[in-house]
Amino acid sequence: MNNKQGSNRGGSRPGGSRTNSNKPTRGGAERSATKPAMPKRAQGPKKAKVNTKVVEEEGAKAKKPNQAPKRQKAKDEMRLNKYISNSGVCSRRDADIYIQSGNVKVNGVPVTEMGYLVKPGDEVNFDGVKLTPEKKVYILLNKPKNFTTALDEGQEYRNVLELVRGSTTAKIAAVGRMDKNTTGLLLFTNDTDMIRKFSLPNQKSSKIYQVSLDKNLKFEDLEKITKGLVIEGHRVYVEEVSYIENEPKSEIGLKLRSANIKVVRSIFEHLDYDVLRIDRVSFAGLTKKNLPRGNWRLLTEQEIINLKNI
Repeated sequence: MNNKQGSNRGGSRPGGSRTNSNKPTRGGAERSATKPAMPKRAQGPKKAKVNTKVVEEEGAKAKKPNQAPKRQKAKDEMRLNKYISNSGVCSRRDADIYIQSGNVKVNGVPVTEMGYLVKPGDEVNFDGVKLTPEKKVYILLNKPKNFTTALDEGQEYRNVLELVRGSTTAKIAAVGRMDKNTTGLLLFTNDTDMIRKFSLPNQKSSKIYQVSLDKNLKFEDLEKITKGLVIEGHRVYVEEVSYIENEPKSEIGLKLRSANIKVVRSIFEHLDYDVLRIDRVSFAGLTKKNLPRGNWRLLTEQEIINLKNI
């Protein structure tokens, strides 16, 4: 009996068995280990990141009022700013400003779109005036003495436009200035962009002058000109300066980029020489060959291309 009771207390219950894994422990580590894991929260598809900067830029482009139309230009069409420039009113850059300000109308409707294309038969009004585009004209004159480019010197000296009268019906103007005593090459055109290009102080094209002085140019002064002079606080450089072969040493050849005749005169006056005559013998690659004094000619297509590519 005792043996049976003792074996029942120390043994397992009928029909079941105990294992060490189910046996409770003193610490909570084992309880937490056996605690079922929390199910993961369901996650939806990831949202794509939006580049707000790109969206803002695209929105600004879409709202920009002066956006040019995205279409191919036809052969007989012309950009509005070029149409205005061809009319001789102003340069293309200035035309863009007038277009943006709403001062240009096409067929009675104000146009502010940059790059607007004008078709044949369109009527363009610039600040209330109807425009007629002109064909670009380029005329080279070998200017004689006693003609000036200025319009405010009275009636004593005639204007250079008299010398090219009848050459074209276009409204042309001289490129740069020439006083009455300066002779040589002078370009005329109705191309406002080209006039502006050759009027800038930082010229890329060379001009050659023959200068006649009141006395022989000293060799040391020629070297000073070669090295560069400081005139009225500005450094003046020349590309070349030399005596003219088989001529007195008062006849000087000078090559520089400036189209300003005053610069040529000031170089020698700075060294105490009086300038008697200045003759421009070359202008941006154009020469006086087969062009007598007082005569003019139209530029060739190749010469026009050369000038535009300088």
